[in-house]
Amino acid sequence: MPPVISVIVPIYNTEPYLRRCLDSIVDQTFRDLEIILVDDGSTDASGDICDEYANLDPRIKVIHKENEGLSIARNAGIAASTAPYLGFVDSDDYIAVDMYELLLSNARLYNADISMCGLYDCYEGREPRETATRELLHLSQEEAIRIVMEAKKTSVTAWNKLYRKELFEFIRYPEGKTSEDAFVIVDLLLKAQSIVLDTIQKYYYMHRTGSITSSPFKPNDLYAIEAYEKNLKLIEEHMPSLIDTAKMRCMWAHFYVLDKIMLAPNRKLYKDVERNIVTELRRNYFFIIRDKRFNASRKLAMTLLMASVNLYAACVKVQRKRYF
Repeated sequence: MPPVISVIVPIYNTEPYLRRCLDSIVDQTFRDLEIILVDDGSTDASGDICDEYANLDPRIKVIHKENEGLSIARNAGIAASTAPYLGFVDSDDYIAVDMYELLLSNARLYNADISMCGLYDCYEGREPRETATRELLHLSQEEAIRIVMEAKKTSVTAWNKLYRKELFEFIRYPEGKTSEDAFVIVDLLLKAQSIVLDTIQKYYYMHRTGSITSSPFKPNDLYAIEAYEKNLKLIEEHMPSLIDTAKMRCMWAHFYVLDKIMLAPNRKLYKDVERNIVTELRRNYFFIIRDKRFNASRKLAMTLLMASVNLYAACVKVQRKRYF
């Protein structure tokens, strides 16, 4: 009999965190797992750690490959998987011991193609913040896309979810691009006939200095804008009631990239990119100011951006010092 869940772990140079991650998967209360470790050409001891764990646990498969990026590593794991359900864990994160038991139980209870849970945002030196109340929500496609785009109860991320493998029959993560999760999430939700969200937090997402989301601006960051522009087009075509929600998320992607540029020591190198993003945000000024999903500090920053890019840059730097 094949396993019930294939857990795919892309790995690249995460030696200091890898054992914690693997222990949290190996120790799951739901045991019928296939654990696929994709060593994406690591140059530290990550590959050796993978082999060590595979020798101790027959549920573990290891794929050693040249470094080609997160998307190709995930796709290799999908191709190697044999279970009817798929899960993903990033190798510098870890999961609660009962995460997959919970996700599978909810998937079976609601006959769901996608089962989601909440996550902890973990920062060094800070206690993770717990959500106020737990909710169990059986969602339509429209409700799920709205919740994911608003990124409050859950988000676009691949790794706090359990998927029926059939969803990936014609969907793969985009090769050579970052913001991988954002590129595919709407496609997956549009294919899912039943979706369940349990907001209890079971995934521990580690915000590390030097990780993709916390590092200085790089041209690859522009894929965030591309991903949400793609989602906006999909939603315009398939779910027009959510156009404003998709547009809001697209504007957030512009802010995300612009803020990184504002903080970059070599900001002058990206003047053309900066100009294009500023133009698009200014064009949507009234939409941003009127939309309640943008908070007061973001609306203030947007007002400053209308007056002066340098005023906006100063605002971004002050806000970053407040939170980091």
